[in-house]
Amino acid sequence: MKSFKLILPIIVFSQFCCTSLWFAGNSVIHDLILNFNLPANALGHLTSAVQFGFIIGTLLFAILTIADRFSPSKVFFISAILGSLFNFAVIYEANNLTSLLFLRFFTGFFLAGIYPVGMKIASDYYDKGLGKSLGFLVGALVLGTAFPHLLKEITGTFPWKSVLIATSSLALLGGLLMGFLVPNGPYCKPNLQTDLSVCFSVFKNKKFRSVAFGYFGHMWELYAFWTFVPILLKKYSTIHTVDYNIHVLSFIVIGIGGLACIIAGYIAQRKGTQKIAFIALLLSCICCLISPLLFTIENEYFFIGFLLFWGMVVIADSPLLSTLVAQNAEPKIKGAALTIVNCIGFAITIISIQIITKMLEITDSNIIFIILAIGPIFGLLLLKKKNTFKI
Repeated sequence: MKSFKLILPIIVFSQFCCTSLWFAGNSVIHDLILNFNLPANALGHLTSAVQFGFIIGTLLFAILTIADRFSPSKVFFISAILGSLFNFAVIYEANNLTSLLFLRFFTGFFLAGIYPVGMKIASDYYDKGLGKSLGFLVGALVLGTAFPHLLKEITGTFPWKSVLIATSSLALLGGLLMGFLVPNGPYCKPNLQTDLSVCFSVFKNKKFRSVAFGYFGHMWELYAFWTFVPILLKKYSTIHTVDYNIHVLSFIVIGIGGLACIIAGYIAQRKGTQKIAFIALLLSCICCLISPLLFTIENEYFFIGFLLFWGMVVIADSPLLSTLVAQNAEPKIKGAALTIVNCIGFAITIISIQIITKMLEITDSNIIFIILAIGPIFGLLLLKKKNTFKI
């Protein structure tokens, strides 16, 4: 077995490499629209295709208890290879909207064997301090999600296809590292049976149900915010006639959430996982509610600073809620529990993304982003209802 100290860095780096597939299409959306004659609203549809693929993938992985029946590292490895291939196929010159939706769907499908399975692998290695470990892991997801925006800027003088080639190469590297350098963890509890009822029975646990619903509220906001960060930046620059690099700022606003995840993990060790998750969700809810006012302030630095703060609190609760999900699930179905919660959570992201996309087609009012507050409000009510901690 490899040095135990090296396991977490390998898991984190592999997660970063593979989750770069997630927003690879978003970062080159304008090139896709021009090259494949796509409609102007293709961003929302292609993002939702990835989310929908992830939902179907996580549902099948959960029903078949894939990550509990087989070596999770091998599942990660195979998923990374297949996900990278579908991502790479986007560069094919004969693509159209239908084929691109198909390719992004299957990229999302195989991300189901990467993100939740990566959390399962981490939970198999870390019992105590799981929140801190998942903080690093979700931080890697955040950076991986944001990275294509930076990559687009770095490769600005190269063809747009280089972004897809680079992210596919990274995913392949991440899969190889996980598959060959990370064996099953000491807390891995194999489950050799397929239990089709696990998707329902896991919610009979009241504590599990409480934190799961808190996670669902968080997910309503998260991916919609990430998807529309470039739109928010462009909208403000148009209103106030300011000039800044949207690709770089999108990377920073999304990517800074990775640092927030790590910080939240350390604070949670001292102050309590659920308490810090609640506070982060509350702060992101406030950001949603006051977001329309930010477009009226003629100070681009204040606006960017607000987005940076929002980018931190919108994700800081994610590793903590995932920790609570893992801790409140039975060990033998922990992988399935994490996967089904991810499945439902990402199904919710499609609804919020599509609602915002439709609203943007109807009106250019700044008030529409208040819709993102619905999820955090719901999550806060469910988290607070079952707990006695004081804020």
